[in-house]
Amino acid sequence: MAIPFSEAVIWITGASSGIGEAVALNLAGHKGVKLILSARREDELKRVAKQAGLPASDVFILPLDMSCSDSMAPAVEAVRQRFGRIDYVFQNAGITQRSSVADTDFLVYKRIMDVNFFGVVALTKAALPLMLAQGSGHFVVTSSVAGKLATKQRSGYCASKHALHGFFDALRAETFDAGLRITLVCPGYIHTPISVHALGANGQQHGKMDENQEKGMPAGKFARQLLRAVSQEKEEVYIGGKETYGIYLKRFFPGLLSRILRK
Repeated sequence: MAIPFSEAVIWITGASSGIGEAVALNLAGHKGVKLILSARREDELKRVAKQAGLPASDVFILPLDMSCSDSMAPAVEAVRQRFGRIDYVFQNAGITQRSSVADTDFLVYKRIMDVNFFGVVALTKAALPLMLAQGSGHFVVTSSVAGKLATKQRSGYCASKHALHGFFDALRAETFDAGLRITLVCPGYIHTPISVHALGANGQQHGKMDENQEKGMPAGKFARQLLRAVSQEKEEVYIGGKETYGIYLKRFFPGLLSRILRK
């Protein structure tokens, strides 16, 4: 794949597992690439860095909690001091839920929005001045099929992902002429532990992998398709199995999709 990641400085959130880990390992094969790996679990970031096999000088392990918006500006400054620039930010960190609206505690919604939306916005805002000064930069944001339609037991997750589309579509319009690019990716069912860590009605962990997740696309295959789309500067891309067809049903046959989702 002749894609433009060689010699690039690439920041990956959610890099300790799942999609973020798969993206990091795929990018590590590109000549001269420099990776910033962020997530809450430093030990897991070190494991991914070791597996990536890059020289220590080309990997910056930067623990980050996406729910702490105030930590984003200092994190960007640390990256600037280490590498001098940021070419790509892959925003993968996120949490989902498994509970009805009637049963879900409000604080669960706040937690989901803090991680999935406000943390992403805060990191984007913090990195934006550096990218604008460079005259280049590419935000790659992991939304979801649930960012285009909504299903039962996922109200907070769906709301957070829908919000990403509104924010980044606006940002794209504002910064395109300044040389910045934005790719929103909507995964379907990908084999990752996201359902294991889903929040229940009172914030408790779901604790098991959903059947659809278990049978989902391997994260490595997803990462390769994502990087191809990013290299082509796609604005929005849907990756997964037949569940991605729901996006087209929503657009062209919304009544039919509504009946399907109710069942």
